[in-house]
Amino acid sequence: MSEKKVDVLLVGSGVMSATLATLLSELDPSLSIMMVERLPNAAAESTDVWNNAGTGHAGYCELNYTPVNAAGKIEINRALAINASYEVSLQLWSYLVEKQALPLPQDFINAVPHLSFVWGDADVEFLRKRYQLLKANHLFQDMEYSEDPATLEEWMPLVMQQRDPQQKVAATRVAYGSDVNFGVLARSLINSLQAKNNFQLQLATEVSALKKTADGRWRVRIKDKTGKTSSTIDAGFVFLGAGGGALKLLQKSGIPESHGYGGFPVSGQWLVCKDEKAIQKHYSKVYGKAALGAPPMSVPHLDTRIINGKPALLFGPYAGFTTKFLKQGSYLDLFKSIKSSNLKPLLGVARHNLDLTRYLIGEARQSHASRMESLRKFYPQAIDRDWQLQDAGKRVQIIKQCDTKGGKLEFGTEIVSSADGSIAALLGASPGASVSVQAMIDVIERCFKTQLANDAWQEKMKTLVPSYGKSLINDVNLLKQVRERTLKTLKLGQ
Repeated sequence: MSEKKVDVLLVGSGVMSATLATLLSELDPSLSIMMVERLPNAAAESTDVWNNAGTGHAGYCELNYTPVNAAGKIEINRALAINASYEVSLQLWSYLVEKQALPLPQDFINAVPHLSFVWGDADVEFLRKRYQLLKANHLFQDMEYSEDPATLEEWMPLVMQQRDPQQKVAATRVAYGSDVNFGVLARSLINSLQAKNNFQLQLATEVSALKKTADGRWRVRIKDKTGKTSSTIDAGFVFLGAGGGALKLLQKSGIPESHGYGGFPVSGQWLVCKDEKAIQKHYSKVYGKAALGAPPMSVPHLDTRIINGKPALLFGPYAGFTTKFLKQGSYLDLFKSIKSSNLKPLLGVARHNLDLTRYLIGEARQSHASRMESLRKFYPQAIDRDWQLQDAGKRVQIIKQCDTKGGKLEFGTEIVSSADGSIAALLGASPGASVSVQAMIDVIERCFKTQLANDAWQEKMKTLVPSYGKSLINDVNLLKQVRERTLKTLKLGQ
């Protein structure tokens, strides 16, 4: 069996792995980097354009990022953190566009206004208070608010078309919200990496085993799914960025930090509009509030998407229950993930989330008429025949240990790494790809501490991300400088 030695092995070719490879290659061009992908094409699972919302998650429109706490107060800290993290992504993408390591901005990112839309006295009051709290921070200084039907019709004509004039409605808007084709972004990053001598991409290749060796490195067995041949990779650092497949690989690693983690898979579907006139009338991402008992990732939204240079209109997502961890995975994924180390957390989550399970099963069994009824709350004049159902990607939500309930379900993104920093995995979902740069910087800070302490790495990091080491949440002038550059470079300014 042949063996290849590399400094860095990345498992999975989605936007997370592509971002980490890009950062490390920029920080130290001498590093030998290998990426393996089980599918025959790169970024074809969660990162692919139809498999995610394509929203540049910045907290502008996502109401689930500003929950109401037990005391009845709206919490905005998560929205501020996500907004600042998204600005980090925009900075790296701007740098790469400037050095022509990424294509023209409009090939992967476009300005699409982000709106939050609600109706009814209680939700209008919530949105007004949310707006006032966010607007007070410079990150959200350009947010607009209105309850005026004429203004709202200008912002989102389809949503207001023939709506009941007696219905109380309100919306917020940020004009430079963005739509991102993460599939194009990831593949473009990989294409740039392939032009370098120190990078290798191996498609149709699956990891079958991984084991830590006495010298602290990792011996990873890979199998070529085309030729059915096996080989071994000797890697100094391993990143498991395989989306829904990361948990299985993390468990195979055997590191103590993996104990107690489980996965709760959720499927998704979109209604896609076929009516060109309707598509042309709507140009925004309009987010509402999730239904009672619904998971946060199922917040309904009526979205403009730019796919291959052409606008599309989607509504959803409709969540559903699945036992697959990947769209191109196995129905046995959930059952194979059950281990003695995570059984207690899994049972705890199952016991305390029966309503959620019933909700997801109900969503999966919905009729087309029922789905259209949900759509008409956003677009009253929607016609059944103009919309068709399309499958989105799978999302594996994090299950982890909890002292009070045995286990808890978390709807977020989390990095799990070994104590020595030789291996790391990314678990979870939203905000996911939007904060990929900050997430991968976190991996570097955990796993490349010695190198990052070097002045050369520090200076290069600040070149890649000018706000590195500083707070965009607290520094008004820094945010102004950063945002002026990114809006201009990425053509997001209105």
